[in-house]
Amino acid sequence: MAAARSALASAGRAANEAVSFVVFVLLDALEVLLCGVYKVADYVAEGAWRPCYCSSSAEAAAPGKIVVSERGGSKVVSVLSSTKVHLEDISDTLYTRPSVLSSTAATSPPSSSYSSRCGGTVRASASAVTVHSAIVQILRGKAGAGDGEHKPYPSPRWSDCHCANCNPADTDRLFVHVEGPPDGGAAEEDVLFIHGFISSSGFWTETVLPHVSREARARRRLFAVDLLGFGRSPKPADSLYTLREHVEMIERSVIDRYKVGPFHIVAHSLGSILALALAVKYPAAVRSITLVAPPYFPVPKGEAGTQHVLRAVAPRRVWPAIAFGASVACWYEHLGRTVSILLCKNHRLWELAFRVFTLYRVRTYLMDGFFCHTHIASWHTLHNIICGSAGKIEQCLEVVREQLTCGVTIYHGSDDELLPVGCSYAVQSKIPRANVKVIDGRDHVTIVVRRQKELARELEEIWDTKRT
Repeated sequence: MAAARSALASAGRAANEAVSFVVFVLLDALEVLLCGVYKVADYVAEGAWRPCYCSSSAEAAAPGKIVVSERGGSKVVSVLSSTKVHLEDISDTLYTRPSVLSSTAATSPPSSSYSSRCGGTVRASASAVTVHSAIVQILRGKAGAGDGEHKPYPSPRWSDCHCANCNPADTDRLFVHVEGPPDGGAAEEDVLFIHGFISSSGFWTETVLPHVSREARARRRLFAVDLLGFGRSPKPADSLYTLREHVEMIERSVIDRYKVGPFHIVAHSLGSILALALAVKYPAAVRSITLVAPPYFPVPKGEAGTQHVLRAVAPRRVWPAIAFGASVACWYEHLGRTVSILLCKNHRLWELAFRVFTLYRVRTYLMDGFFCHTHIASWHTLHNIICGSAGKIEQCLEVVREQLTCGVTIYHGSDDELLPVGCSYAVQSKIPRANVKVIDGRDHVTIVVRRQKELARELEEIWDTKRT
């Protein structure tokens, strides 16, 4: 019987690989077609040719417009001396996404040139740096450097939703849900909740926060934030959504605005990376760190960290379904944009249809978080945070281990098909004092959504634990 099950499992894996190969070869071809379609559509709708990450980067070498300088060991790109981006904040997975056929033919791309499926390149050497044209176009928009040839991106773009929720009036700060002590008294400490990828503060405010006890609230303020580009927060079309930008917006919108003192951090999935970055930046203020399904993939020696994480998160397989969705989101810029137009641009229609279908008996906060973002926000956040932080998260974990004394607790669902339990144990291998709790029968979402009462009680115990 065991031999039969093993043979059946092997046959299933082989079938999955064969079907996946065919499907993703077809998706590669569709991506090339959509590239041309969107260039024409953008020109018609916005009056300008918009470079994408499968475009050539030659335009970036235009003299007098791009300045590359060294600052503290960091390469900083400036456009017209006003707008800057640190090159190490930008993941090469944005433009290094070889097709299935090219990946099969060659195990890895040349180290001196990165090529996407449509032929774009990015090169770097000691004497010169060539920056991808799509990045330069975004920086020109930030600098207000639009001209007849290079117009700034409109925000929102034609392919984005134009509703008030998706386009808040306050574009300088994130949307923050705040709950203070019930009696209006002064809080002794604060708690910051950070959601994951294509989600929103509702992931916490509709689940855990209502179950936090009155005693716990009496001494704390609870903050749940919509990250830049998601939920009811601003979604600038000229942002690269780097780790630095996300952290700075949280600082401006929460820590500085509300004068946050000692605080605890609770973060889910992608939010775990931001939580670690904040903890490293405020080591004396952080009282505890709670990570739920952190996306940490240790990089083997000799491999490019960003590419390793890309293949781990998005293995280009049709099954399980969540892996297929992640693969489409990670590997296909234009196909992802198509999905965004169908779902996010028309999210109000989908939400209404769902409410009618369920006779208004099911809350839609998960749909609100899933649909309320732009493709530019999700695409850049996915690559620059999850894939691009491969090296940074290693450094953050080392700092938390060596310089912070706060408790670290990690939750992971045993049935998580997107991020395996090994991710949490890998974090524990870097921070031995971390307490890993694997919850049986829970996946990437139900680790919180279906156990919110238990999680609220457990969080209160964590917050009440005193460490020296």
